[in-house]
Amino acid sequence: MKPKKKNVIAIILGGGQGSRLFPLTETRSKPAVPIAGKYRLVDIPISNCMNSDIYRIFVLTQFNSASLNAHIKNTYHFSIFSHAFVDILAAEQTPDNPRWFQGTADAVRQCMPHFLNHDFDYAMILSGDQLYQMDLNEMIEEHIKHEADISIATLPVNAKDAPEFGILKTNSDSFIESFIEKPAKELLPDWESEVSEQMKSEGKLYLASMGIYIFNRQFLLDVMEESSTKDFGKEIIPQAVGHKRIFSFQYEGYWTDIGNIDSFFEANIGLTDDLPQFNLFDDNNKIFTRPRLLPPTKFKKTSIDRSIMSDGCIVNAKEIVRSVIGNRSRIGEETIIHNSYVMGNDFYQSIDDMKVDVANGKILVGIGERCFINNAIVDKNCRIGNDVHIEGGKHLEDVSTEKYMIKEGIVVIKKGATLPDNFTIK
Repeated sequence: MKPKKKNVIAIILGGGQGSRLFPLTETRSKPAVPIAGKYRLVDIPISNCMNSDIYRIFVLTQFNSASLNAHIKNTYHFSIFSHAFVDILAAEQTPDNPRWFQGTADAVRQCMPHFLNHDFDYAMILSGDQLYQMDLNEMIEEHIKHEADISIATLPVNAKDAPEFGILKTNSDSFIESFIEKPAKELLPDWESEVSEQMKSEGKLYLASMGIYIFNRQFLLDVMEESSTKDFGKEIIPQAVGHKRIFSFQYEGYWTDIGNIDSFFEANIGLTDDLPQFNLFDDNNKIFTRPRLLPPTKFKKTSIDRSIMSDGCIVNAKEIVRSVIGNRSRIGEETIIHNSYVMGNDFYQSIDDMKVDVANGKILVGIGERCFINNAIVDKNCRIGNDVHIEGGKHLEDVSTEKYMIKEGIVVIKKGATLPDNFTIK
């Protein structure tokens, strides 16, 4: 039984302050962080919804939401004759509640009056900082078929990764019987679940919660009214285990949590693989984003290998290898870029503006000549001078400065930063 489109609403959780993704979240919320050169993180769950015929979507956020508001306003326009929408709900003070969101469940609780303005039987709750492609209708159909109160998307993981997740144990009917948060390795033998033969052959015997839930409307209302719990994963789900029908929907495709700089970097660089685990070139799973109507990218004497190049770039670089280059990037002659994500720019400098900057000794927007950049993220609108050398790697200690930050060997040049000629990090 396929659910009617009007019976499902999607609630995308924008997350908290995003401190683990700092400095990318210094001036923007987590869902607004650029990914793959031309998208924003929030485009991933929204696209999963749209590809699954779910067109009533709320995005909950409270930190640095201006750029996210602008992106959604400029991107997701639907027919005036449909009921489709993507609405942002930011934390708001009311006479009954002066508090900011205290957690995922508290965010949903505070926004319930807005959800109840719409007719729905099922609420699908998604995270705003994950990279995956899933037919959400399959999960909804299984939820209905098994008459569940809650369904949780679960991912088979191996013993090495299991201690990083909330692990769920299921019975033979795929209903969840117990839950443990980040179990120690010595406890794992007691937490194996039934998985497919393919997963068994890969040693993935443990079911990790993906932070994707379906709630029946009435059960969600009861939980929100009766409880003061603040978080789904840490409180509501564990408390419901053993008392409610909680179904495990096993997902075996690619999924990664973009929770920190390292995972964000690896997810982006991984897109340059010959057969990337996340497929941007799938007509059945399109990633929607703002159409910017940019010109084609232009190259001059540039060698490019295993890289992604976005729209509207002017590239005179000598060499670009295993890198992602974002919209409107400008890269000077003889520059070499390896294993890096250059986010690009929000605007073009006019010829007149560039002449003024040169006359005043100011560095132009973009990356200058004869630079070498490796293992780095260059945020938007940076001005990088000539002969700049950035050599990221595990040899570097973590550090935070006004212009850049180093985390786990990855050099992150902050948004709008200016690096002078001959600047060096190595």
